[in-house]
Amino acid sequence: MNLLPKDEKFFDLFQQHMRILCQSSHLLIVSLEAGYERMCEISKQMEALERNGDEMIHEIFRRLQSTFITPFDPEDIQTLATTLDNVLDAIEDATFRIVAYRLDPIPQPAIQLGRMIDDSCQALSRALAALRDRKPVWNDCIEVNRLENEADAVERTLVGKLFSSETNPITLIKHKEVFEILEHTTDICEDVADVIQNVAVKNS
Repeated sequence: MNLLPKDEKFFDLFQQHMRILCQSSHLLIVSLEAGYERMCEISKQMEALERNGDEMIHEIFRRLQSTFITPFDPEDIQTLATTLDNVLDAIEDATFRIVAYRLDPIPQPAIQLGRMIDDSCQALSRALAALRDRKPVWNDCIEVNRLENEADAVERTLVGKLFSSETNPITLIKHKEVFEILEHTTDICEDVADVIQNVAVKNS
C-alpha cells in the first residue's frame, strides 16, 4: 500500500477543463442547428472558452512541476491534458472556419458531424468521472470509438459526393475543409478516450 498522499487536485482541474469542453461542444451543435448568423454570434464566446481551457491546462502543467506524488503517471497527465486541449482547439477552429468561409447555409452533414462531436465530449466527461471514481470507463470509451468510426464514414462519403457533384471549386474547398476539421475533432476525442483507457488499465 502506498502511504504517501496523492494530489487529487489534478482530477478537479481535468473536470473543470472537461466542463469547458462540453460547454464548447454543446454551443457548437446548438449554433450549427441555428444557422450561420448564430455561428457568427458565438465565435467570440468560443474563443473565450478556448482561452479558459488553456488556463486550465497551464495550471495542470504548473502543478505537475511542483507535485511529487500524482494520482497517476505524470506522463499520462501530460498526455491527457494535451489531448483534451487539442479537442477544444479543434472545436474553436471549426467555428472559425465556418464563420470565415461564410458557410451559409450550413450544410446538414456539418450539423450531423457536430452532433457526433458533442456526443463524444459527453461520453468523455462520463469516462473521466468514472476514472476519478475508479469505476469502469470502457463503455463510454467504446462509444467515443464508435462515434469516430461513424464520423469517418460520413466524412468520406461527403467528400466523395463533393468531388462528383460540386462544380464550384471554391465551394468544394470550403465544404471539404469544414467536413475534415469536424471529423478530425472526433479523431482527437478518440485520442482522449485511448489515454483514459490506458490510465484505467495501469491503475486497475
